[in-house]
Amino acid sequence: MDIRYVPEPFRIKMVETIKMLSREEREMKIAEAKYNMFSLKGEDVYIDLLTDSGTNAMSQEQWAGVMRGDEAYAGGTSYFKLVEAAQDIFGYEYIQPVHQGRAAEKVLFGLLMGEGQYSISNMHFDTTRAHVELSGARAIDCVVAEAADPTVRAPFKGNMDIVKLEELINKYGPDKVKLVIMTITNNSAGGQPVSVQNIRETSEICKKYNIKFCIDAARYAENAYFIKQREPGYENKSIKEIIKEVFSYADMFTMSAKKDSIVNMGGLIGIKNDGKLFQLCKGRTISFEGFTTYGGLSGRDLESLAIGLYEGIDENYLRYRIGQMEYLAGRLDKAGIAYQSPVGGHGVFVDAKAMFPHIPYNEFPGQALAIELYKEAGIRTCDIGSYMLGNDPDTGEQLHADFEFTRLAIPRRVYTQAHIDIMADALIAIKERANTVKGYRITWEPPILRHFQASLEPVK
Repeated sequence: MDIRYVPEPFRIKMVETIKMLSREEREMKIAEAKYNMFSLKGEDVYIDLLTDSGTNAMSQEQWAGVMRGDEAYAGGTSYFKLVEAAQDIFGYEYIQPVHQGRAAEKVLFGLLMGEGQYSISNMHFDTTRAHVELSGARAIDCVVAEAADPTVRAPFKGNMDIVKLEELINKYGPDKVKLVIMTITNNSAGGQPVSVQNIRETSEICKKYNIKFCIDAARYAENAYFIKQREPGYENKSIKEIIKEVFSYADMFTMSAKKDSIVNMGGLIGIKNDGKLFQLCKGRTISFEGFTTYGGLSGRDLESLAIGLYEGIDENYLRYRIGQMEYLAGRLDKAGIAYQSPVGGHGVFVDAKAMFPHIPYNEFPGQALAIELYKEAGIRTCDIGSYMLGNDPDTGEQLHADFEFTRLAIPRRVYTQAHIDIMADALIAIKERANTVKGYRITWEPPILRHFQASLEPVK
């Protein structure tokens, strides 16, 4: 079936020049970076799909907001504008800005859990897992079984496994499980959405056992769009109405606003109605981020974020946004290249294990494909698999991820159809020589979040 490219609902007003290095230059650059995609210089990358976080193109209204930003240290007007926007969209009484999502986790998680305790999630992403572990607790994933099979086309593969969730709570003890986190969309599972029904059922279990329920809201708007398209009873609801209902079931949220709010820097903590917890968050924000009314952000960041919260829930924009993923996925379907299907909201997660069945998990097929994409076409991506998952914090043994993906995370309002065709062409070229690609081994790694810094070398 032909997938038509959804036209951009905007015009281009400013351009940024990029360059393509030669194949020989790219092979030299990735070797100098010790085969770590995060160690490449941005100027040596042609199409940068490392992340959709903070890499978005802001609108003329947001840039105008940058000029209006109030840089008062305390009580700036941009802060109040942001709080009012977030209260309007999410329906939460208490809103605290921070500089990004991991800052929200750092401020909040240390108040909620500690040694010998647990967090359960439909899947913890890398920084979320790290902040759970830094608090002394342990992170347990509880995604539905169909998420583990990229070929299964289920509408809500990001869902929490409700039966397993209750089993885990009883196994570890309700007094030990201090937090349940619902990541929307489910990034580690391939940007897969979560249904309203699943969020409601998770909330009911949390209430039953008196456990706090937190939403990781980085891609809340894309998740709402999938709900509108796929969940019966929501086809006639607005994106804003869906968001309001979704968040009504949780006690709090953390957000990297660098994704669906289409800004380059920013984050939020939202607390529904617990004033005591919010007061404790404010104290930690002052210690870690700066004063409460700027939270580590400049006034211009606060102002552009207040605008971006609304731009990110525009349905015409979301139709185009998801349409980009569907177009790339359609080209991969024609070429017989496996990916986490149906396609997710913020990127295409190519099944590197299917492309390189000869590379074992501990030689990181997802990272191998990321390296090949850079060599082939100057495209920077990242591993979402065993390399990112890291080692067991107690035994030090390499963990075996449920899937080995290479994530093509597409920035918002940045790349065109021609760029997406280059992505597809590069993957097709790599597939044709897949049996010649080798895995990688780690030569040095830090103890936490190793994929940002580790050094690798090809397996001989």
